[in-house]
Amino acid sequence: RGLGDVYKRQENTQLHCENRTIIKKLFRSEVKMGRKERRIQKKFEKNPIRELNKVQNRFYSQLFWKFSQTEDPRHPSYITYTNRMMLGTLYYKGIAGIDSMQEMTEKFNDEAVSKNLSVFMGETAKEYVPHHVTENAYLERLDPKELEEIKQDLVYHLIRKRCFEDARYKKKWLVIVDGTQLYCGRRKLNEHCLERCSNKGTDKEITLYHRDVLEAKIYFGEKLVASIGSEFIENNGEDRKRQEGMNAEEIKQDCETKAFFRLAERIKKRFPRLPILLLADSLYASKQVMELCREYKWEFLIRYKKGSIPSIAEEYEKIPEKGKTEKAEFVNEIDYEGKPVHVLRYREEKEGEITEFQWLCSIKVSKENAEKMAEAGRKRWKIENEGFNRQKNWQGDITHACSWNDQSQKNHYLMEQISDFMKQLYEYYYLKKNGIEKKQKNISSDLLASFGRQLTKEDIFPVDEYTQSCN
Repeated sequence: RGLGDVYKRQENTQLHCENRTIIKKLFRSEVKMGRKERRIQKKFEKNPIRELNKVQNRFYSQLFWKFSQTEDPRHPSYITYTNRMMLGTLYYKGIAGIDSMQEMTEKFNDEAVSKNLSVFMGETAKEYVPHHVTENAYLERLDPKELEEIKQDLVYHLIRKRCFEDARYKKKWLVIVDGTQLYCGRRKLNEHCLERCSNKGTDKEITLYHRDVLEAKIYFGEKLVASIGSEFIENNGEDRKRQEGMNAEEIKQDCETKAFFRLAERIKKRFPRLPILLLADSLYASKQVMELCREYKWEFLIRYKKGSIPSIAEEYEKIPEKGKTEKAEFVNEIDYEGKPVHVLRYREEKEGEITEFQWLCSIKVSKENAEKMAEAGRKRWKIENEGFNRQKNWQGDITHACSWNDQSQKNHYLMEQISDFMKQLYEYYYLKKNGIEKKQKNISSDLLASFGRQLTKEDIFPVDEYTQSCN
């Protein structure tokens, strides 16, 4: 009987390896997908949420413990659900790609789903998860700094794990900074909305209200970018008075630039020794930004347009002897306000069309590193594709106003950043590694469908109450 068990285990192991090989070949397009292969693929991923939970426990096992340690803004006599349950429910809302709070209540209003989610969070099985009205009332009082700290603690632990060292350039972590709009419309959600008036003084005068955020993402790989800092661009009485007479573009630049210095200060305070290479668009090609980078000992690689700083373009064109490679051209140590800055120009050809890119950089350019540096600079688009575009169109909708309250809106956005990056890790370390191809729109829906499946011991992971993050 013992030998029989051994042979059976060997047979199952061999079959599992064969199935895994077939899946990997499918991912490399070595085998045409047929009925047999589709059946194996479906069987291989029998429980998506179990695999995501495994990834979450591997990379940040203290997530729900951190939720439980946030400062509770509620009066003790009114508490039904713990902080862990309140924030954990929002975390799984983001995992499921659910846009609205009302939809979250409807989708999670299932006994099996509620019990499973509460057990995943390390709570006793509960018949109901928090209602969306309860959640919003909680978020209106929760300090966004609590979630910002968890988000940055996640990044800190990923850096300490040393799993993503290959993503660095010259031992520097690429940090990409850019702003995006979360809301734009004629309805003023709250007093912190920015105002933009067009056709002023005419019959066609329109005032639009919008909410913007300046986001900093750290690059961990081709499909992995995590939020390392978020700064909301807000309006107040002082701003409105100062912006009188400015056009829309001037207001945008003024506010976004101001937010950058607040954001950079917080990142430096939280990660004082982190070696950073800042990637930014031409809006940040200024003396103040470059001086700040030098003060913080950050390197920078900033997109440059000729109209940004004309003196640099003039001097660049006057120099006859430029360093050149097959695709790049560069000049080092161009004087700007008494400090040297290096200029890199790169030509990219696709389908017969040539596109030219230019950067201002603090790292000296050579023939050996010019093209590699340009490739690093081109990764600035990761914040658009793997960042904003993904979160607006593929894996949720950060532009959906889940609340009219300013503080609640901030907390919704920050929770989405945590959920989305965990889902990125799941896509890369489970789906891609096992050759499981899925359309982006199906990833969230498959995860949601697995919330209500029957739990097994393998689906439940112990929550370490004593796991603490240290810096």
